[in-house]
Amino acid sequence: MQQDRLILSIDQSTSGTKAILYDKKGNIVENSYTLHSQIYPRPGWVEHDAEEIYDKAIEAIKDVCDKAGITNDDIAALAITNQRETIVAWDKYTGQPIYNAVVWQCQRATEICAELEGKGYGDIINKKTGLPLSPYFSASKLKWMLENIDGAMDKAKSGRLLCGTIDAWLIWKLTDGRVHATDYSNACRTQLFNIQGLSWDRELLDIFGIPESMLPEVKSSDEIFGYADNIPITGVMGDSHAALFGQRCWQKGMAKATYGTGSSVMLNTGNQPVYSQKGLATSIAWKSTQGLYYVLEGNINCTGATIKWLVERLGILSSSKESGVIAASVKNNDGVYLVPAFVGLGAPYWNSNARAAITGMTMSTGRAHIVRAAEESIAYQIKDILDLMIQDSGISLQELRTDGGPTRDAFLMQFQADILDIDVRPSRIAEISSLGSAFMAGLAIGFWNMNDIAAIADSDKTYKSRMSAQDRERLYAGWKDAVYKTLSKQEQQGEVS
Repeated sequence: MQQDRLILSIDQSTSGTKAILYDKKGNIVENSYTLHSQIYPRPGWVEHDAEEIYDKAIEAIKDVCDKAGITNDDIAALAITNQRETIVAWDKYTGQPIYNAVVWQCQRATEICAELEGKGYGDIINKKTGLPLSPYFSASKLKWMLENIDGAMDKAKSGRLLCGTIDAWLIWKLTDGRVHATDYSNACRTQLFNIQGLSWDRELLDIFGIPESMLPEVKSSDEIFGYADNIPITGVMGDSHAALFGQRCWQKGMAKATYGTGSSVMLNTGNQPVYSQKGLATSIAWKSTQGLYYVLEGNINCTGATIKWLVERLGILSSSKESGVIAASVKNNDGVYLVPAFVGLGAPYWNSNARAAITGMTMSTGRAHIVRAAEESIAYQIKDILDLMIQDSGISLQELRTDGGPTRDAFLMQFQADILDIDVRPSRIAEISSLGSAFMAGLAIGFWNMNDIAAIADSDKTYKSRMSAQDRERLYAGWKDAVYKTLSKQEQQGEVS
């Protein structure tokens, strides 16, 4: 193998597709980004044009190769990481989708899930999949398609229809319809996959009314899925799972938090699933020649979105980049807390009626205190999730690996270390999901070995806790009290109405 060959990683996200080329040192050689349309046919409904996603992926691939001045012969492997729960169904003879891709954010299947919950299927689904019954996952979306698209169920029963998450769709298209496959990390997010039996589950398929003939073959992330113009397709992983792998959280007890609009927190629980008592998701991290790993995952609705709110709605910041500097300009929060329940609160509170609130303000409260309270709210919510994970798993954490744009905020990272009382290590690489899938692809073809990857620098700085235990307990108790007040207010309003 030529030393100067590259790994091409496709990162297909909710808003667009990135094509990134990596060299042997894990450095980005070149990248390209294309946006695709967001389709909102009704309030709460979100769709993508699957054909457009494929076309944009090809556009990004051609653009990045042109920029780098390379041909297919220079690409050692093509990796794919993707938005996870978005589902596509298509005719295997014509290759045409029967409907737009229904996106993970879409709430159209809410009534379907409520009906199944009413029939007592919630516990069965949770036990087999590790996931709470929810319109967030793929199965209920696919059930909606089969029940609402003319002729869809008849075609499905006759074996004419195929389905899959975005990775499966791209693989099918890139291989000219020769390969219909997905990986374990994507399969386990459909709510049709038994995470202990490691197979599509017939009882779940019956519950959702989905013929098994529609479903893709499930492969390990480091298998060769097929070939696109003689380039092996491998390193296939859901985006959050690829980020965990890219952060090198390869062992039980390692955790990462991705900071973005919201946040995804994942804890590697080893080769056995750990089921949460408080609604965290249990999933397969990945399956490869290195083994099978499971995770606990918690998702937070508003982290970076809270800072964006300060910029775009309150107008007290000109840019999110100045948030940490303003927060650090006051010595403490002066008793001010911001609870960012703009769309309710998730784990461990699970109150969809809660609404955002700022508490503890006095006449001495200034702009900087509110900004600091917003910054601190991000760290408190991460702590809420990690404390829950520790409680459910019995695992004690030594450090948290972090990625995403907000990790460049020194105030936030230091406060995160302080409130957790563990080391916090931000990734030096922003494109961590893309890099994780590239790592997996490289391992599959011998481009790298595990020692090679471990030797690639992953962090420029480690933040260590500097806060006293007394201050930590006092601040976190204040956060809990602020959240309680928010929840109590909603309960009082409910009683009045």
